Amino acid sequence: MKKIFAEGVPFTRNMPITGFLEDYRKAQYLRCHMPGHHGKPLPYGLGDVSAWDITEIHGADSLFEASGILRESEQQAAALWGSGDACFSAGGSTLCIQAMLAEMRAQGRTVIAARTVHRAFLNACVLLGLPVEWVFPVSGGLIAGDYALPDVEAALRKHAGTPCCVYVTSPDYTGKCWDMAGLAALCRRYDAPLLVDNAHGAHLAFLKENQHPMALGADYCCDSLHKMLPSLTGAAILHSRKPAAPAMKHNMQLFGSTSPSYVILQSMEAAVHWIAHGGGRDAIQRAAARAETLRERLNAFQSIGDDPLHCSMAADGIRLADRLRQQGIECEYADRTCLVLLLSGMMEEDEFCRLEEALRRCEAYPAADLPPLPAPPEQAVPLREAALAPQKTVPLREAVGGICGAVQVPCPPAVPLLVSGERITAEWAELMAFYGLETVSVMR
Repeated sequence: MKKIFAEGVPFTRNMPITGFLEDYRKAQYLRCHMPGHHGKPLPYGLGDVSAWDITEIHGADSLFEASGILRESEQQAAALWGSGDACFSAGGSTLCIQAMLAEMRAQGRTVIAARTVHRAFLNACVLLGLPVEWVFPVSGGLIAGDYALPDVEAALRKHAGTPCCVYVTSPDYTGKCWDMAGLAALCRRYDAPLLVDNAHGAHLAFLKENQHPMALGADYCCDSLHKMLPSLTGAAILHSRKPAAPAMKHNMQLFGSTSPSYVILQSMEAAVHWIAHGGGRDAIQRAAARAETLRERLNAFQSIGDDPLHCSMAADGIRLADRLRQQGIECEYADRTCLVLLLSGMMEEDEFCRLEEALRRCEAYPAADLPPLPAPPEQAVPLREAALAPQKTVPLREAVGGICGAVQVPCPPAVPLLVSGERITAEWAELMAFYGLETVSVMR
């Protein structure tokens, strides 16, 4: 067994990050390096997590040039999810999205994207100077849109002869999933890599039937482990179909912090170990089955979405969320059309029972009718130019006719209504008002 420190203990081979951090904690070195807490307990009740919070010291590897314990842990994750390669991110799926799109820019590809994207996608396009060809939903609005594969194919045909890629979010914020196998087959016909923001779907690989994008044909995919698995906020993985770590690591270091959190990285490894060796796979499947039972018993509520661990319902989510909050339950997201509750394999039976009993005490408040989805807006100014231009914030009623400056999103779920550079029409202003936006950033 390998020794890390002079008086240390061997690290655990199947949890290399965890073992290294534990070895270092036990060795009781005088820490004359970052972070400034020097391994001592943090103030105000944060406990001794600082004992595991280190920088890239000798033996700890380096995230963007990983060849030691971090690379070993990444390879374990790739094997667990069945991807060709995996790169850890302590900067959430945002960093993974930036890296995927940087690779597409390096390949000179046009990005065809389903409009239900997170603003992290738009920010990356601004930074990279990437224009986007949008595909709009055929129904369901922008927050929870339904798309048609022929519309994606039409966009691909429009750019025939030009290298392209396709970018989608699946599951979306409410748990709706694309026909990923069908989409992947379509992309292969046009030699267009398929990129998936799967931030809400890391658990999909561990259902009874593997529904993870990498299993269904995606070329690149990001998972936010902290959303649906037991990891700390900021934990994410970038998967690729083929070994791609050198390119992806280069892209990630363009945007990521040079001081990634080892506590976050360790929490990712812990989630991997929980699934592979700690009963996590069974726990996820039990939770999915229990969630299905919950939906069947509460048939007064209209369920939406495909992912079993997104308990989403069509309702006046604002009123329903308030009623649940009065009973000590906080939802993930609520608007006038839906409520989203996120469940996981970490939930116990008594917690499912508590949720079920609370929902039984709630009325199925009817959802408000969405305004019709307006016609696709005019891109009056290029995305990058508009996002970086001088801007001013004005009341929504005064913005009609102006050009959108900063991305306009209700957050959560951070799905854009209008994009930088698009002209604001009365119809789009009406939709923005529906989601509670009162002011808009416009170009000066």
